[in-house]
Amino acid sequence: MSNVSLRLPHSLHQRAKLLAKQDGVSVNQFITIALSEELSVMDAMQYVEQRAKRASRERFDRVLNKVPDRKPLDFDRKK
Repeated sequence: MSNVSLRLPHSLHQRAKLLAKQDGVSVNQFITIALSEELSVMDAMQYVEQRAKRASRERFDRVLNKVPDRKPLDFDRKK
């Protein structure tokens, strides 16, 4: 485990303390969870961007053309 000295604006620190208390966790744990969630979002976005670079309209159309041309089921229709 590592220690980090972090300077926060007073208002942000107060808000973190309030939300941590509401969640029943320490401010340290609250910030750790918040950072973990943000890093997960950033990792997911990077993964999607990398996948998008490999995309091909030609391959997409080829797969889509394999889908039979049928009317949508009742629950899929607009009402």
